[in-house]
Amino acid sequence: MKARLQNFFSTVNPTVFTISGSVVLAFLLFGATMPETASAAFSALHAFITEYLGWSYLVAVTGFLAFLIWLAFSRYGSVRLGMPDDRPEFGFLAWFAMLFSAGMGIGLVFWSVAEPILHFQSPPSGEGGTPEAARQAMVYTFFHWGLHAWAVYVVLGVSVAYFSFRHGLPLTIRSIFYPMLGDRIYGPIGHAIDILAVFGTLFGLATSLGFGALQLNTGLNLLIGLPVAPGYQVGIIACITGVAVMSVISGLGRGLKWLSVFNLVLALVVLAFVLIAGPTLFILRFLLDATGEYFQQLIALSLRADAFNSSAWQKEWTMFYWAWWIAWSPFVGIFIARISRGRTIRQFIGGVLAMPSLFVFFWMATFGGTALDLQLSGAADIASAVAADTTVALYVTLEQLPLATISSGLATLLIATYFITSSDSGTHVVDALISRGSKRSPRRQRVIWGLTEGAVAATLLLVGGQQALDSLQTASITAGLPVAVILLFCCINLTRALRREYRVEGVDPS
Repeated sequence: MKARLQNFFSTVNPTVFTISGSVVLAFLLFGATMPETASAAFSALHAFITEYLGWSYLVAVTGFLAFLIWLAFSRYGSVRLGMPDDRPEFGFLAWFAMLFSAGMGIGLVFWSVAEPILHFQSPPSGEGGTPEAARQAMVYTFFHWGLHAWAVYVVLGVSVAYFSFRHGLPLTIRSIFYPMLGDRIYGPIGHAIDILAVFGTLFGLATSLGFGALQLNTGLNLLIGLPVAPGYQVGIIACITGVAVMSVISGLGRGLKWLSVFNLVLALVVLAFVLIAGPTLFILRFLLDATGEYFQQLIALSLRADAFNSSAWQKEWTMFYWAWWIAWSPFVGIFIARISRGRTIRQFIGGVLAMPSLFVFFWMATFGGTALDLQLSGAADIASAVAADTTVALYVTLEQLPLATISSGLATLLIATYFITSSDSGTHVVDALISRGSKRSPRRQRVIWGLTEGAVAATLLLVGGQQALDSLQTASITAGLPVAVILLFCCINLTRALRREYRVEGVDPS
């Protein structure tokens, strides 16, 4: 027995593994044995953070975006994430597919219709249900899913990639702190940093998996009559997690790579269908209108804290999204760092910040624009359906288009495959954090954490009950708070390291 433990911990950081596993296990037991108490505690925590600390999320995320714009256009943009002769491991299509599948995936499908319609119904200011409300609804949606969201991922990703590939440090969050801590990153402080990253990854990922389970349940109900209930949603999580575990065992270059490419191709097929079958001309014009308004309002929206109104809208939407992206950033950031060796800082920022944002705008304008056009023209009452059940938004819209059964089936398959790739890539990241940044760890370890991710998502759904979405939001907002501090140090330490590389070492940035 002792020999087996020694063999297991030869590839595992025992401190990070033991503390992370113990706290996650305690959370699972708390949620399973005292769901009502857990739900009340989540609600109180959610209210406290959004009321007193929500403004800090707004400042932090806007600061991250400004930092990246400066970095991309600075002399440091040409620094290669790796050695001078390193070149990208993955081609652009596979690289983009993997980072996009990890970065948003399920959430993008879940909210593509629901969010624009909800903003259209109940805007933070002005009258709802008007053409102007529809235009502004898409601007808000672009704001929540565009540059700010990806900036959070890039800040952490580019920092991890730089310190790992350029300076040979472990592919973990602790490496970012090397300019401040030196070799102390291998001690208790470094362990604490990685433990926080594990929590952020697990709970941020559980939020997306929970959304996916809710929408998959709705899709299967419409397609095959599967009842909509928490028990079935937990069953869905169990089935998809099982497939994801099989994928993660096959490795990054096989299972996840090809699943991500399949995801992207399937997403493009569904996108093209809705664009052609829907109001094509309206979608294209609406895309241009909303994009122009988005860039005009970008600064005002970025710093809007509702000091006089203290509206629930800001807390339920912008603060939740910023916290969700922050909580998910250890997972996405480390993952995109891992697949980005050999690219320059400028290529990394441009590829991860600009390209996905443009794709998101097109996706949201196509699906959300179609739903808004149906609502404004009176062809269908999408708003009432969404108000009753957020998970039906996409399916109610597809029902108004030709070949509804086929398109709904493809959309459900897309959600399922995004579910798999999100869980798969998240497992790779947690595995790296637990394994001192190693790329080669025992399969059993990846299996353990793949199953743990599914268990956390299932617990959040069961604890939330009828308010499952609130439970998922609270998990992200809570997990995002300590991670936001880590991201702030990413900016500080990366800048210090780059300046030292130029000033003291005088190396060629390429």
